[in-house]
Amino acid sequence: MPASIHRNVFDELFVLELANNHWGRLDRGLRIVHDFSRVVRYNNARAAIKLQLRDVDNFIHQDFRDRQDIRYIKKTLDTQLSREDYATLCEAIRQGGCLRMATPFDERSVELCVELGIDVIKLASSDISDWVLIEKIAKTRKPVVASTGGSSLKDTDDLVTFFANRNIPLALNHCVSLYPSEDAELELNQIDFLRERYPDVTIGFSSHEYHDWHSSMLIAYAKGARTFERHIDIEEGGIPVSSYCSKPEQVDEWFKAWRKAKEMCGAPGTQKRIPPEKEVHYLDSLVRGVYARHDLPVGHELADEDVYLAIPLQKGQLSVREIVRGERVISPVGKDHPLNVDSLDTPYARTPTLRKLIEERGLDAPQKDEPATNNVTPLVNKA
Repeated sequence: MPASIHRNVFDELFVLELANNHWGRLDRGLRIVHDFSRVVRYNNARAAIKLQLRDVDNFIHQDFRDRQDIRYIKKTLDTQLSREDYATLCEAIRQGGCLRMATPFDERSVELCVELGIDVIKLASSDISDWVLIEKIAKTRKPVVASTGGSSLKDTDDLVTFFANRNIPLALNHCVSLYPSEDAELELNQIDFLRERYPDVTIGFSSHEYHDWHSSMLIAYAKGARTFERHIDIEEGGIPVSSYCSKPEQVDEWFKAWRKAKEMCGAPGTQKRIPPEKEVHYLDSLVRGVYARHDLPVGHELADEDVYLAIPLQKGQLSVREIVRGERVISPVGKDHPLNVDSLDTPYARTPTLRKLIEERGLDAPQKDEPATNNVTPLVNKA
């Protein structure tokens, strides 16, 4: 780990995420990096500019690639970039005096983080219990910032323990995964809760509200948040800026609010928030489902090479959150078909509340049945 990247890397670190993958345009991305690097330097702030990385060819199951009605899939395909484009952006970020940061959404993208010299890795709220991805990230030994939007208390406890046991620097961002967030949805007292429960972890605030760029910064800093994140964008080419994004002049206001907050300060907090149903539903739609790599007969004992992980998650399908090796197949599954709750001998089929949750989440099955070309992502136990 470079000398400049150590446990204090998160302290008063501002993370600026290029919103919507800057619409897949390298020129737009470079303009954003240039404009915001100047704002960072002007305010004498420490900032990382963050990219989103996806191995698009394998991230989306081939049966859904033409589904223009699924926003997440359409946007992922529309904003795809090459490795060379990402390398160009990373060099621009470095020259702009900012740290290089990225959110990898799959294992190949973690490898790309290493190839690109990414300084800090972000774990998205939707992946906080994706242990296949988390273990891959941990092997890089790079500092990690994780957002807690929609997570359970156990999810967060497990994550903190996992990184502490490996002596890998971790920061936790309080985050409400609603875009944009109303002021009444921010629940900033969660910063108090996270600080009290995880005293050895840097706590931050990932912000998606849109009414002003002062109030939440003043409160969050006063409560002890020490790393902050916002989506950033610019007005260019007639493309509208999303309401949850910040333009350069608004980030300038945000930095000035941080300076003001440092003159004041305060604390408290008591319990982990319970995410609303619409937030959980939104995040469930981003979780990867389990698909059969080949035909699985009844009685077969599941192994790593039998399955792969891909989006989207379908109704009744087991996700990366539930699957582990060694389970027995009790209903035959065809190649490239989803492993459903009734496919394996698991507690999920026998527990009514868990079964209902799995049956109601995700998307309806596709109308066509074509052979898959996805790479296999092996399963990894949390233990």
